[in-house]
Amino acid sequence: MSKKNQYQRIYDILNLHYGPQHWWPADSPFEVMIGAVLVQNTTWKNTSAAITSLKQAGLMSPSAINKTSNDHLASLIISSGYFNIKAKRLRALCEWLAEHGDIEQLKRLPLESIRMDLLTVHGIGPETADDILLYALDKPVFVIDAYTRRLFSRLGLVKHDAAYEELRTVFEQALEKDVSLYNQYHALIVVHGKNICMTRPLCQLCCLNEQCYKKGLGDK
Repeated sequence: MSKKNQYQRIYDILNLHYGPQHWWPADSPFEVMIGAVLVQNTTWKNTSAAITSLKQAGLMSPSAINKTSNDHLASLIISSGYFNIKAKRLRALCEWLAEHGDIEQLKRLPLESIRMDLLTVHGIGPETADDILLYALDKPVFVIDAYTRRLFSRLGLVKHDAAYEELRTVFEQALEKDVSLYNQYHALIVVHGKNICMTRPLCQLCCLNEQCYKKGLGDK
């Protein structure tokens, strides 16, 4: 089976097993962007609590956040952890957004140019940038995270310590360039990684068991 067919086969199995994920959970593209920053090094539960606090304070727009002090902003996102650092990152993102106009304008820009520009924003690394590009701006970029590395290294398809851009290229070359496919595939990997392919995997419950020749290797 070709590598392209392997990646598609894994998607088909996960999709049949879990069904539509409707990810990213948010009321607007801007909320997706905020969530992408806040979810760094924490759980979605903690992120969601911080987003709720921002909504209650009326701070769900770039202009509102830019007018708020760092201390006040940090006090609202305590649940997300590293709140002082993340407050500065949120402000940097919102200042960048203010410079580029509205989100619909961003969507019309070429993927590579907007990605390079986004990576210059303080606190925005490749994974966060790609979360924003895929889920907020509808750009066909595949998000690589820890769940992806763990699952596909156990499947023997990638090296666990491969560079981010190398892994992103592997997925994008193996799959059709399709925003909906990338969205659903990444969401499926996340749900599978959280519930089955954990640090100590539940291989006996895994729908990919027959595809995986590294059963029970824990966090390797």
